[in-house]
Amino acid sequence: MNSLFASTARGLEELLKTELEGLGAQACQVVQGGVHYQGDSRLLYQSLMWSRLASRILLPLNECKVYSDLDLYLGVQTIDWPALFGPDATFAVHFSGLNEVIRNSQYGALKVKDAIVDSFTRKNLPRPNVEREQPDLRINVWLNKDTASIALDLSGEGLHQRGYRDSTGAAPIKETLASAIVMRSGWQTGTPLLDPMCGSGTLLIEAAMIATDRAPGLHRKHWGFLGWANHDVELWKEITTEAQVRARKGLGDYTSRFYGSDNDSRVIERARANTRRAGLADIISYDVKDVAKLSNPLPEGPVGTVISNPPYGERLDSEPALIALHSLLGRNMKNHFGGWNLSLFSASPDLLSCLQLRAERQFKAKNGPLDCVQKNYQLAENSTSAASGQIADDYANRLRKNIKKLDKWARQEGIECYRIYDADLPEYNVAVDRYGEWVVVQEYAPPKTVDANKARQRLFDVIAATLSVLELPSNRLILKTRERQKGKSQYQKMDEKGDFMEVSEYNARLWVNLTDYLDTGLFLDHRIARHMLGKMSKGKDFLNLFAYTGSATVHAGLGGAKTTTTVDMSRTYLEWAERNLRLNGLSGRAHRLIQADCLGWLRETDEQFDLIFIDPPTFSNSKRMEESFDVQRDHLVLMKDLKRLLRHGGTIMFSNNKRGFKMDFDGLANLGLNAQEITQKTLSQDFARNRQIHNCWLVTHVAKD
Repeated sequence: MNSLFASTARGLEELLKTELEGLGAQACQVVQGGVHYQGDSRLLYQSLMWSRLASRILLPLNECKVYSDLDLYLGVQTIDWPALFGPDATFAVHFSGLNEVIRNSQYGALKVKDAIVDSFTRKNLPRPNVEREQPDLRINVWLNKDTASIALDLSGEGLHQRGYRDSTGAAPIKETLASAIVMRSGWQTGTPLLDPMCGSGTLLIEAAMIATDRAPGLHRKHWGFLGWANHDVELWKEITTEAQVRARKGLGDYTSRFYGSDNDSRVIERARANTRRAGLADIISYDVKDVAKLSNPLPEGPVGTVISNPPYGERLDSEPALIALHSLLGRNMKNHFGGWNLSLFSASPDLLSCLQLRAERQFKAKNGPLDCVQKNYQLAENSTSAASGQIADDYANRLRKNIKKLDKWARQEGIECYRIYDADLPEYNVAVDRYGEWVVVQEYAPPKTVDANKARQRLFDVIAATLSVLELPSNRLILKTRERQKGKSQYQKMDEKGDFMEVSEYNARLWVNLTDYLDTGLFLDHRIARHMLGKMSKGKDFLNLFAYTGSATVHAGLGGAKTTTTVDMSRTYLEWAERNLRLNGLSGRAHRLIQADCLGWLRETDEQFDLIFIDPPTFSNSKRMEESFDVQRDHLVLMKDLKRLLRHGGTIMFSNNKRGFKMDFDGLANLGLNAQEITQKTLSQDFARNRQIHNCWLVTHVAKD
């Protein structure tokens, strides 16, 4: 009788114990990370060939206390190594764990290697060679506090390496974990199984191997016991032959089918290749299909199970594609899979909540370092009629209506970037902007009186409905969450992707960045104001203050401005402005960019301009500014400085986005300035609902009698 140890992923120990007992293992004892058990030589080989859950099968050789490196050396020496393998066999030592005296695993492995080699030389035998890549024998040493456990690894490479999977493909889950997911899914052998995000096909292949009685070790070429002196060649041959016979019979007798789909044709080709290597191509079929177009392969029955390991992201608010994917998956499950079971394995419970389904059972497991959960759902028989309506009907209908009107208008205007929904409905408090082939959804943070779960679900519905109505690929939607009017919130850095894309606005070409900042580099509500500046600027010296990314400067330059001066405090945005100018062939001395506190620069400069555009923040107390600024309180001080820079006959276009802003006409008159409000003339169709998004004025010198 052999004392053995089967290791496994955290969370799978009890499942492994049940599996080993089914193979005939005795005296099974669960510990963290595996199961101790006993069995004869046949059981030893059976567990290697047939365990779908074990990571490795180890034969413990000795335990010793380690209070010094000499203790480790002597503990290893007590084992009769020449009785375990010959000097012509290669070996490798895998050492894990540290304590007070063994502080480096490489040092521990070296001590073990020295003890093994010296066991041979003391008997005047040749030294065996160390081979790190695919050795004949692998020695496993685990140091836990003061105890070292020494074992022979009978597996060699990890047992998850079944031999059918293309090693070059990305592998989100190991085959052993995939088997556990299948076992816990509630799927019954003989019923259909579908994976709508199948990747390289691992879940389906492992399930098909279970269904057809195919041993997981049948395709492996290398084993850790092949260099072991006690290896029973005849018994292993018998075990292997029996597994081959069972696999042939199992495949011949099996009648149900397995279905896999994925939206990436290259991934599907890899899945097909893996399936051919596993010998299961006759019962697993694959299709290139997006989850949004998923349908039941057997609409007339029988019912089966949908199983998957869907993708997940690090941050929920930066992964709208994943939110949409899960929302659409839940919707499709209700619409097309009434009576079926659904089982999903994920590292993101938040994403699973997008399904809008209640789980009947759930299991926890580790996928490498990640804490994961597997949730099983029973889909109601009558779910089709209940879910037949459109997601977020009211929102979807309003979006459809807006697009019908705005898309045609935008094409006629020659613009690619415009707002297609602006919190039209109170319960769907978002802004939706189109940027060419991309869409940005900005969620305004809901008030605390709104239930957080309800607000989140509405957002999920908005994303799913937006993708559906616009027929937009899920990876073309960007999600942002913002508070209303938070000063210079546009300068808040969100990401570091650096993905810039070119868009057109009338005759201007501009760079936008949809991911890295709260704003995109282009204020859409100022579009008409920029266009007006272009028409007003011919032959003039133009100044752009608080210039952001310089889009107004681009319009002025293209409109024939003699010179342009662009001032902003941010180096990042000035560099962006320079890229915008270059994109439109505007460079050289005639187009200056100045990094400065705009208010301080205004007070100190004595330059003169014909046309000035200024769009200051509503409020700012930036550390880089000398003092705080409030546009309502300080706009007269601003105008006094601007007047000094404005040539006679010149014009200031003054804009701000403070709701309820009141121009001090008496104060302006005392300064010798006149203001004409042009707010309505600068608001375009896509902002028709939001009349207070900005105020805009033309300010000129008071005409002399």
